[in-house]
Amino acid sequence: MRFFLTLLFVLALFSPAEAQQPAKIPRIGYLIVAFPSTSAAVTEAFRQGMRELGYVEGQNILIEYRSGEQGARLTELANELVRQKVEVIVTSGPAARPAKTATETIPIVFNFSGDPVEAGFIDSLARPGRNMTGVTQLAFELVGKRLEILKEAVPGVSRVAVLASPLHAGEQRELRETESVARVLGIILQHNQVRDTTEVGAAFDTIIKEKANALLVFPDPVTSANHTQITEFAVKRHLPSMFGRKEPVEAGGLMSYGPSLDELYKRIPVHVDKILKGIKPADIPVEQPTKFELVINLKAAKQIGVTIPPSVLAQADKVIR
Repeated sequence: MRFFLTLLFVLALFSPAEAQQPAKIPRIGYLIVAFPSTSAAVTEAFRQGMRELGYVEGQNILIEYRSGEQGARLTELANELVRQKVEVIVTSGPAARPAKTATETIPIVFNFSGDPVEAGFIDSLARPGRNMTGVTQLAFELVGKRLEILKEAVPGVSRVAVLASPLHAGEQRELRETESVARVLGIILQHNQVRDTTEVGAAFDTIIKEKANALLVFPDPVTSANHTQITEFAVKRHLPSMFGRKEPVEAGGLMSYGPSLDELYKRIPVHVDKILKGIKPADIPVEQPTKFELVINLKAAKQIGVTIPPSVLAQADKVIR
């Protein structure tokens, strides 16, 4: 009897029951601002990127999707993801700050249009040093290039109205880079700051009053959320317009020059994969754009009475006819 009990005890120690327990499925929090023009594309790019890395939702990965308006709602959603004890929080745009406020320990992977160092998210691009890493859409070397292309496309441009949000991390450096190029090109800049949608209309009045003959729009959450209103204004006033993202050009703006967001979006799942495999976000460099694209809308050019030179069209990655 004693031998039998001992045998049962030994068998229990080596029971395969533990090994047969299913492995814990990682849970990812996904938090974005509800921008109708970009949210769906960003989300699908993330999901596709995760699939390409072998992650199948419901099988070896769980994703908690959350989206909402800026402000208190985003903070509430970020705290909700923290309470669910997700392994990683993925954010896009302004959602990065509520996530940062909600946790200093859960890894955060951001897709951020501004300067993450100036925003206080990381110590440096190469060594983030905290619980945040990701991709930034900001490449300061292309800021002045936008003005150069605008001048090449419309040589008569002399007074350019800049539309930008002062709340966007990196806005002042973008402005300095643009001013430097403007001096070389002999262009006068008119800086118009818009903190929210209510200030966009007032900026339009100032642009008309100061007789700008072109419009340069910095890519940030405020201008992105109002790009339809901005493109309609530019067409109505016959202003050649240059944007930092292609969506406003697809909506009727003249040109855009900026990073290939599709390429950047694909890098976010790579960061998530590294973290799930044990690498700390503090040790994962933040990536900057490496591929840029010029988009030109010839329909818009015709509407405002502008002829784009063949030399500029030859540089375009996409032409809307």
